[in-house]
Amino acid sequence: MTSGPAFEWKLRELMAIRGMFSTSDLIEPLADRGIVLSRSQVYRLVAETPERVTISLLLALCDILDCQLTDLAAAPDPANAARPAKRAARKKAAGETPLPPSAVPPSFFVRSGP
Repeated sequence: MTSGPAFEWKLRELMAIRGMFSTSDLIEPLADRGIVLSRSQVYRLVAETPERVTISLLLALCDILDCQLTDLAAAPDPANAARPAKRAARKKAAGETPLPPSAVPPSFFVRSGP
């Protein structure tokens, strides 16, 4: 089992650079391109790193944000790779028990259109 996606999801950063500061700013542009998502799906798409995304959604995001796929999903920075392990160790040292991976709800997947 993997510990999560092997990429950094940069959608929120790209939106901010383009002056889009609300997740709902994506709903209409996506719908214009045939991708119909609820507010909560768009929020999760922006706020979390998705495990599965359709090609049509990726292409729509690249078109809306005028970017390349490599701008949306980048290889992780090796210098930051150890950061989550350090946080877990600090929590454990402070007496808090981090959630086991099985307690984390599975990621959603995005469906386009009806």
